[in-house]
Amino acid sequence: MNKIRTAILVGSLRKGSYSRMVAQALMALAPSSVELEILEIAQLSMYNQDLDESSPKPWMEFRKKLHDFDSILFVTPEYNRSVPGVLNNAIDIASRPYGENSLSGKPGAVVSVSVGAMGGFGANHQLRQSLVFLNVPAMAQPEAYIGEAAKLFDKDGKLTNESTRLFLTKFMLSFVQWVEKNKI
Repeated sequence: MNKIRTAILVGSLRKGSYSRMVAQALMALAPSSVELEILEIAQLSMYNQDLDESSPKPWMEFRKKLHDFDSILFVTPEYNRSVPGVLNNAIDIASRPYGENSLSGKPGAVVSVSVGAMGGFGANHQLRQSLVFLNVPAMAQPEAYIGEAAKLFDKDGKLTNESTRLFLTKFMLSFVQWVEKNKI
């Protein structure tokens, strides 16, 4: 059986990002039937529709890479009860030009991360709303809101909270089942 290839888009560029730490924990906890890779988004200039005819090389490479994956996992912090601009920009680039959506039909899931207790609830739901339009079937359950993230990792960025480790392991098992049922 071929492995499920999953792209992870991390919505934070910050060194020491808790979202990136969660993404790395998900990679470590994933079953062997899935292969996860973080696709970097820092190199993507701001989306401008005028450039669709002759897209910058980083945009074209990003879109091409996305086409090679079976599924998408979004791991995002919450900025002002919303999705960070850098992640929204990556989604804009991936979904354009119109009619050439690199995300379309790929099953996905959202994990939101916050130092607050609500775990990025606003960003999680805002992103899910966009995924409906983008034709990304998003896993409904289990929902993943990782709150108080600063308390979950050691100084080296390793997950130390056992209940979070158990939850993320179950989340990844559910995600694999979701992808298997919904991949094209």
